[in-house]
Amino acid sequence: MTHLRMRKLGSILLPVLFVYGVGGVVHAQGSEWEKLNGEVVGLYKQGNYDQAIEVAKKALQVAEQTAGSDSPSVATSLNNLAMLHQAKDEYAEAEPLYQRALAINEKVRGPDHPDVATSLHNLAALYSAQELFDKAVPLSKRALAIDELAFGPEHPRITTSLNNLATLYLAQGQFVQAESLYKRILRIHEQAFGPNHPAVAKSWDDLGLLYQAQKQYAEAEPFHKRALEIWKQALGPDHARVAITLEHLANLYRETDREKEAQEVAEQAAAIRATQ
Repeated sequence: MTHLRMRKLGSILLPVLFVYGVGGVVHAQGSEWEKLNGEVVGLYKQGNYDQAIEVAKKALQVAEQTAGSDSPSVATSLNNLAMLHQAKDEYAEAEPLYQRALAINEKVRGPDHPDVATSLHNLAALYSAQELFDKAVPLSKRALAIDELAFGPEHPRITTSLNNLATLYLAQGQFVQAESLYKRILRIHEQAFGPNHPAVAKSWDDLGLLYQAQKQYAEAEPFHKRALEIWKQALGPDHARVAITLEHLANLYRETDREKEAQEVAEQAAAIRATQ
């Protein structure tokens, strides 16, 4: 199975867009930076990347002038500008921006601060988008270690880092490593939120996709069905997440030549999509 298909099966690593800054807003920068940063976020959500880049550059300039070149607000602006370039597949432009943001966070916060883990995650996401897994995996492992140290090995806050690392393993076909992490995520979510929480449903679905990727269809099917049951109970039968899991089941049925069942669940998913 190719890297591209594997990445479609798993949860894609996505960088984090900071709204008000790493560790809070520096008062000296004033409301102008806050306003610009909020505008960047709005334009990003609209998909207006070109205009967002221009505003993000201005926000970076304001942060540097008012808070200093090594301030958390500069790291935020660098991160957001990098993310916008990444959204346009401008990886060469994004990489040095992410790296500078990481360096600022390490200097200001210390090497083991959760903000550093977030910067590491963002840089790993950039490398993952380019399938540079040899670069992405060490960053993701370090981010996980920082989060475990900060929050503890069973805290829900670490599941994002666990999921990111699992996704990288899945993309490379390293199924044993990915399975161990996905099962750990499921256990943490069940302990923290109970068995019928949406986060638990996602864990069941992710494990189903993992088994499906290995053509272990008998193992995958009950995981998707359990996820579907939780989604319906927690979010309602017409929620987009229900449609996604129905589509996963439809793909599984097609891959096992169960065309009638595939058509039935695919039609259910399409009906939900039509209402969105």
